Amino acid sequence: MKIAIWHNLPSGGAMRSLAYEVRELVRRGHHVEIWCPPTADRTFLPLGDMAREHVVPLEWRERRRRSPIARLLAPYRDIVGKLAAMDQHCRRCAEQINRGGFDILFGNGCQLFRVTAISRYVGIPTTNYLGEPYRWLYEAMPRLPWAAPEPAGENWRRPSYWRQRARDELRVRGLRVQMREELRNAWAYDTILVNSLYSRESILRAYGYDAKLRYPGIDTDLFVRRDLPRAGYVVGVGALVREKNIDLIIRALGAVRGPRPKLIWIGNVAVPSQVEHLRGLARALGVEFEPRVGVGDDELVDTLNRATAMLYAPRLEPFGLAPLEANACGLPVIAVAEGGVRETIIDGENGLLVEHEPRAMARAIERLRDDPALARQLGDRAHRLVHERWSLPASIDRLEARFAETIALRRGAEEQHV
Repeated sequence: MKIAIWHNLPSGGAMRSLAYEVRELVRRGHHVEIWCPPTADRTFLPLGDMAREHVVPLEWRERRRRSPIARLLAPYRDIVGKLAAMDQHCRRCAEQINRGGFDILFGNGCQLFRVTAISRYVGIPTTNYLGEPYRWLYEAMPRLPWAAPEPAGENWRRPSYWRQRARDELRVRGLRVQMREELRNAWAYDTILVNSLYSRESILRAYGYDAKLRYPGIDTDLFVRRDLPRAGYVVGVGALVREKNIDLIIRALGAVRGPRPKLIWIGNVAVPSQVEHLRGLARALGVEFEPRVGVGDDELVDTLNRATAMLYAPRLEPFGLAPLEANACGLPVIAVAEGGVRETIIDGENGLLVEHEPRAMARAIERLRDDPALARQLGDRAHRLVHERWSLPASIDRLEARFAETIALRRGAEEQHV
């Protein structure tokens, strides 16, 4: 097949999955070309080293907000301006793709809008691999954007109150436009693929779209069990941002009775203010906390092979590659039973599932600390399970099958229309 790929991904699990897919599709003899805007991460796992890459401009500049009116309109203008810029970028990409004789467009996520307009402008079968909708529009993170402001009370007499109300109304209007465009873009795809049953339900709730499941795979040539001595620390993997819920993990370690294991956290990116907050929380609770940012794969695999457990607690994570990568290294995972992790971590098989509560995670940490035989048993089962259920070749087989289904679906629809 001749496959055109579009993405605007940051570094992290979704980019790692896409890199695996590009590498394996090229190995299998498919012709692959990639389109992306400059905002995409092109250094974490450079796709341009595996296939031809087209970086198409995304021309958006933040407006200056000198006047009171400009500041008032900014929340609405920013959203609408970014949507227009992305639409123009997608049109340019589509023009190039339409001239290339491709069999299918394989769209991927966008860190700005999740689903973009490129599906509306290409003339070939289209499928999108989507982990989640733009969650801030559909979930309380921590508050739904559609909730009305607090009642005015005595503030109704103050001009500042009405300025804030006007800004809020314009912001909501901008979010409604973003939601409208995201829905249009999603429904323009022939198929949407998702990485978990949980994600399928999220897409159904947000878009009313019946997506297709296609589980990703783990690179077991990279994430290998080295049979190194376990060093007694626990590990976490993921961006050092609020959404990864590292607070809960530090509070859980603070609630551990007896010797507390050190927490090493490996992140692809970090928000400095969040790191300082986590350092302060760890000091206050007597937890040894070591953040590491931007480490290489060899150090990551070595760290996983020396840890006693991975701790995992992001809120409503759609899938999460990190727990399975840890499992591939023979490491059991203690995870909060939320989102897609319920499909990958089987309680008592390759890890332990706990409630979203520090004491519950603390008891699980103590259990593995005090029972090394159980930890080894879970690690052995985890390693075996990854090779049985989550192999990368099987994942690419599933992707190729979904591509073939999408192409057949479009052809069938075109023949029926004729």
